[in-house]
Amino acid sequence: MNQNPISPDDPRLTLFALGEMEPSEQANFEKLLEQDAAARAVVAEIRATAATVAAALEQEPVEATPRPAGKLLRFPQAYYTISGLAAACFAVVFVVWQNRQPDWKARQLIEVPLTAANEAGKNQAADAPVPAVTIGRAEGKAAPAPVEQIAALDASANAESRAKSEVAAASFSAREIGTERRSMEQVQKVRLIAPAAVPVGSMSGLPAPQDFNTEAYAQQKDNGYLRVADHPLSTFSIDVDTASYANVRRFLNQRQRPPAAAVRIEELVNYFPYHYAPPAGAAPFAASLEVASAPWAPEHRLVRIGLKGREVTDAQRPAANLVFLIDVSGSMRGPARLPLVKQSLRLLVNKLRPDDRVALAVYAGASGLALPSTPVAQKAEILDAIDRLDAGGSTNGAMGIHLAYDIAKANFVPGGVNRVILATDGDFNVGTTSEGELVRLIEEKAKSSVFLSVLGFGMGNLKDSTLEALADKGNGNYAYIDTLAEARKTLIEQAGGTLVTIAKDVKIQVEFNPAQVAAYRLIGYENRLLAKEDFNNDAVDAGEIGAGHTVTALYEVVPAGVPVPNDVPAVDALKYQPVKDSESRIQHGNSSDLLTVKIRYKEPAGDVSSKLEFPLRDTGARFADASPDFKFAAAVAGFGMALRDSPHRGSLTLAQVTEWGRAGLGPDAGGYRTEFLSLVAAAAAL
Repeated sequence: MNQNPISPDDPRLTLFALGEMEPSEQANFEKLLEQDAAARAVVAEIRATAATVAAALEQEPVEATPRPAGKLLRFPQAYYTISGLAAACFAVVFVVWQNRQPDWKARQLIEVPLTAANEAGKNQAADAPVPAVTIGRAEGKAAPAPVEQIAALDASANAESRAKSEVAAASFSAREIGTERRSMEQVQKVRLIAPAAVPVGSMSGLPAPQDFNTEAYAQQKDNGYLRVADHPLSTFSIDVDTASYANVRRFLNQRQRPPAAAVRIEELVNYFPYHYAPPAGAAPFAASLEVASAPWAPEHRLVRIGLKGREVTDAQRPAANLVFLIDVSGSMRGPARLPLVKQSLRLLVNKLRPDDRVALAVYAGASGLALPSTPVAQKAEILDAIDRLDAGGSTNGAMGIHLAYDIAKANFVPGGVNRVILATDGDFNVGTTSEGELVRLIEEKAKSSVFLSVLGFGMGNLKDSTLEALADKGNGNYAYIDTLAEARKTLIEQAGGTLVTIAKDVKIQVEFNPAQVAAYRLIGYENRLLAKEDFNNDAVDAGEIGAGHTVTALYEVVPAGVPVPNDVPAVDALKYQPVKDSESRIQHGNSSDLLTVKIRYKEPAGDVSSKLEFPLRDTGARFADASPDFKFAAAVAGFGMALRDSPHRGSLTLAQVTEWGRAGLGPDAGGYRTEFLSLVAAAAAL
């Protein structure tokens, strides 16, 4: 129990609520707030009042002040406006304090912000007052909320986070406004979202998730056909990320069609384990190649390239030095966010060995160390630190990244598993915020031989493109956790692949035989393409394979003599560069190979790559004769093409996808393939 409660007239309450407190003082004050539920409740009320007052102030006509060149910005009008706002907030402290409900200490308050005037439904008059209340929830474990409630709560929490960020950006304090990179015109035009609420059991007053949707995806154009005469080599980095599938599943379970940019076909295909033969020799993985007719275009051939990583049991795995880097900003409030993060981390901690070590770093407006590196033998201490996590504030992810890597390096285990596990929605809004700057930061940190795993959480503001880029450049993988079952799959069933890297900078280069192939297209991997010269360049970064991972890539091949689709223009004959067939090591006219797959990889601690080669001949197999794994991978790829409305889908239908998927079920450990068929049905129902 707190022996020194914070006084209700303590001015620090207002400073903290409005984001005015200096970072050095804020950390200490947050610790005091952790022990004083009454003070935390007052902070929540101040923030709610600030949002309401600011929403009213925005209706005042304000003339934009031009920014003088070469001078520090000064805004006296903003100063008095925000000062008045602060005074108004401070004035309500005593009223709030005196009018507390008797049972407020036994309740956890969740603010659910809604847009003023109910723009989405237009059921209120434009000048109707907006109620400002909170949702009360008894302390203790709550029953799981329905998907619709989780979606609404998450969308509202995201809106609240943005509103608080706007108030902090507008405040005039010792920080220079220029540091916030906002002009006064921008501050004056901010639409602050006032809080309102309804009882937990009634979500009718909440807006649909799309009202606040700020999710960000990198748009990718489907790979087109390439003529072998002009492009005999196809080169790309492998990808073992699975986030796209789980994210697509989330949309379909909410009866929504996923955005086309959220559908990365290679991640859909690689979500599933396949029954490829494991490596028998010293190489970290084995290749499994197969070719049959393409089910959506029988005149074409479908080539499957499968890699299977070496298995590593828990007993064989070297000791682990893990740093959990947890986003505890306001945008992480909501059942499918921080509470799910905490449940997921508990699963992983219970999976670790006593000689492993875990540290817990957190970040919001500032970063902090919630738990120093601690042996898992002290599991109760680690779990207690996880339980104490709470969400609130803006998001300074760069500070957290610096801290997490510093801790990992300080406890580095030579020859062991050294990894930062980042859990966030990716909504970085303070400090280093641009994707490019964050990626460069991660690239620099990756040189420390500390690997990165990225776990995405939440909905409505998921920054998918940023998280994928961070995992890519951090020598790691990216998974999206939408349920506890998905956390169990990623962190328990596939713990070896998530934690243990068996090969890094893995690249694939396919050389097509022009005597057998007229054109080809790589299905998926649009953002993993490499120049042909990158294959032999060990300085070029590529993907990583974890223990036991399977990797699948598919090519649609147009056989020689078959018309190439009309969207492939021919390249003019070269005027100055003669073609020298004699340069080919094997004269293609004398080879029956369809193609040769070349793979380069490095050992996890190595800097020099090794190369493997695997030729493939086409025996003319029909799709009906292909293996179950081949059929199922084709079904998943077809599903991705349908969701993306790919120009290469032809007459493909979801009914055909279901037929191919059923033919490829095979042994379905975990029921993941059966679940896929239910998602196809859900998509068809849309």
